[in-house]
Amino acid sequence: MKNIFIIGAGLSTPCLIEYLTERSEEYNWKVTVGDISKEMVEKRLQDCPNGKAIAFDVFNDKQRAKYIREADLVISMLPARMHYLVAKACIRYKKDMVTASYVSNEVKEFHQQAKENGTILLNEIGLDPGIDHMSAMKVINELKESGAKLSAFRSSTGGLVAPKYDNNPWNYKFTWNPRNVVVAGQGGAQFISHGAYKYIPYHKVFTRSQRMHINGYGEFENYPNRDSLKYRTIYGLEDIPTIYRGTIRRPGFSKTWQTLVEIGATDDSFIVENSENMTYRDFINTFLRYEEELTVEQKFAKYVGLEDDSIFMYRLRWLGLFEDKKIELKNATPAQIMQKLLETKWKLDEDDKDMIVMQHRFDYELNGEQKILESSMAVEGQDSICTAMAITVGYPVAIASKLILTGEITSTGVKLPTTKDIYEPILKELESFGIKFTEKEIEE
Repeated sequence: MKNIFIIGAGLSTPCLIEYLTERSEEYNWKVTVGDISKEMVEKRLQDCPNGKAIAFDVFNDKQRAKYIREADLVISMLPARMHYLVAKACIRYKKDMVTASYVSNEVKEFHQQAKENGTILLNEIGLDPGIDHMSAMKVINELKESGAKLSAFRSSTGGLVAPKYDNNPWNYKFTWNPRNVVVAGQGGAQFISHGAYKYIPYHKVFTRSQRMHINGYGEFENYPNRDSLKYRTIYGLEDIPTIYRGTIRRPGFSKTWQTLVEIGATDDSFIVENSENMTYRDFINTFLRYEEELTVEQKFAKYVGLEDDSIFMYRLRWLGLFEDKKIELKNATPAQIMQKLLETKWKLDEDDKDMIVMQHRFDYELNGEQKILESSMAVEGQDSICTAMAITVGYPVAIASKLILTGEITSTGVKLPTTKDIYEPILKELESFGIKFTEKEIEE
């Protein structure tokens, strides 16, 4: 019997746990799931065969060593900053490891040791990163093999609410970590466009959104997402003139959010004094000039250059930003205040379903002709547990784990899913779960 140890039982794990436990008898696996909350693990496992729930603290050296030493494969679904501890123990005890998170520089340092151990530390095998890598590399390699020369690669992903449940003026609800949404873009963004490097500071990220269309789902927009430049090396596109990665939202989101960035309401670098006794109206007013003859709404609209009766101001009023409701959050940063408000207004209702959308665009030359290929995917959640996010993060991790345990993936070292031996079988099986890309040639 082979032992699988899953660390973490958060929102992205239900489909992962279900996949592995359902196949545990067929493959003779024992699946142990550890989380700081044993109650959460028990909720995830329920009556799963060959499943065991434990309370697990990754910072407990003795406990971490015990369970990793006893495992054949370790799946870390912890926050990214904690993967190093798990990877270090996996190297020590010569265990394979899988994680959905971005690979850190610290984990990269284990590459040679993992190769010497004959083990794999497979990273970035979730949604984004993960499915984005695999689906992009599939097309990139096929184009290269046909003799095509790529001139542009653009890729965007978004976690949204499914159309049937899209019932607020922002066309958005939280489907993932609310804090990550509130502070998105704070590191700025960088990409290449037609051979020119573009560096976008935080206060301008949301002014650079672009419209896009996804078949069956209509119009969207995307804004630039962090560092696109590193993907030149990852995807073997070192000389490509245009490379861009974006985050997808519905039209109008970026322009409205930009007003909050512009006034400072998403800043996370200072504490708002007396925040617990402020109202949201007071909070917004702290960023605005004293003009006795104007209301807070009028001052806000004037400051950010909006018409007071615009759809953008309507979205902000709908949030409750101008209401005399107490914040009741002590020693809070502006970002934390905004998060508290948004968690009530952008919360998924019990019966709501989320949606993941992803689109790649490849501009290339083949046989003297300029062509454009679009590859798009949309996945809707099944319910509040098996969400689109849980489906698209959990299944790639689970399938990769199975392929490692069965010897179908034999690579060693610190790896990403960018090679055929990894992405081909995973993409093929993902189609059985409705995670499938539709490709079409388009004309400008």
